[in-house]
Amino acid sequence: MVGLSIREKHFIEGGIAQDLCTDGQKRWDYCPLSIETGVIPQASGSARVRMGGTNVIIASVKAELGKPNHLHPDKGKGRGGEELSAELSLPLQRCLLGGKSGARAGINLSSLIVAEGKICWDLYIDSLVVSSDRNLLDALSAAIKVSLFFFHTFEGYFML
Repeated sequence: MVGLSIREKHFIEGGIAQDLCTDGQKRWDYCPLSIETGVIPQASGSARVRMGGTNVIIASVKAELGKPNHLHPDKGKGRGGEELSAELSLPLQRCLLGGKSGARAGINLSSLIVAEGKICWDLYIDSLVVSSDRNLLDALSAAIKVSLFFFHTFEGYFML
């Protein structure tokens, strides 16, 4: 992750002291939020989120059957964020998949197992950011979580 310069730190501290964000809003103001689901029919789950000036973030979840990792035969797998900057990709992966042990994960990877040690659902999460002014990580995580909430396979819906 890239560090902040002294001037950037002073700028942020000044904004906190004056209760202002860079766009002129107060720190505790919130942006209008709109969510649409099912925007990509070919995906197993998809959502579009608009949060303030962060316009149209589309997250889609695709699933296919695969073989679980031999170290965790009781858990499915998920990937995503390869094309996002490292600053966004790593926090999103930690939020969704948890640490190496899977602790504190936003997704219950055990719910992706079809037959332990043999077959699991592999999730592929793709996101597209059309424009952003702030709250990008919040909007991305909301779009992914909503997509996962409406995630379904041919057998029906999963509540992850």
